[in-house]
Amino acid sequence: MVKRKLLLISNSTNFGGEYLEHCASQCRDFLSGCKTVCFVPYALTDTEGYFNKVENAFKKYNICEQVTNVAQKGGNPKEIIQSADAVFVGGGNTFRLLKKLYDNDLISLIRKRVFEENMRYMSASAGTNVSCPTIRTTNDMPILFPPSFNALQLVPFQINPHFIDKHTLESLKHNGETREQRIQEFHEELENQHVPVIGLREGAMLLVEDDTMTLCGANGAKIFANSQEIEKVTGDDLSSYLKSN
Repeated sequence: MVKRKLLLISNSTNFGGEYLEHCASQCRDFLSGCKTVCFVPYALTDTEGYFNKVENAFKKYNICEQVTNVAQKGGNPKEIIQSADAVFVGGGNTFRLLKKLYDNDLISLIRKRVFEENMRYMSASAGTNVSCPTIRTTNDMPILFPPSFNALQLVPFQINPHFIDKHTLESLKHNGETREQRIQEFHEELENQHVPVIGLREGAMLLVEDDTMTLCGANGAKIFANSQEIEKVTGDDLSSYLKSN
């Protein structure tokens, strides 16, 4: 059995809602018992402002007692993560986030703490992208160049957060590429053909507890695997995808 505790959220803010409002109960349940959560704000440039936003949301929704900032001025990122019970990796630009994780030599440390030391991993958007084997299914622009597209590999499949269905785009009279087409392009490359991609709609999230995985939140997900598109709804058991590789 693979030991890990993950909450992988598609988006941090729902339309018309406040930051983390739509997933506050899931975050609170997931972090229950954790005294310290380390926030990783590397996906945005204003790391201090981002941290303050998260800290305020955690207090407002009673999510956790104490939040620390891995980008704290004068702090040691490794020591900050090492002393936390959980890590929350926020959204923003995935390429910037991954580069900063490499720059601070945090990839192997986070993996070790998740798999060997029972540290919980919670994420939204870009933070969810970097939980995957690679960041090749992000929607973001490559504004920076990380040393590699290889990411944390906490799960064996890819995720496309903020997934938007083709019919939704058509209703907006959008005639450009769809997310389905982008994911198809990913699967056209030989090395990616057998890697499932989970398209997480706004409001959806994946709860991973060791070798089990449940689709939570709202609006469900669409899974692209073996040349099929499989619709999944809230509450579905997706544990089989943890064994996909």
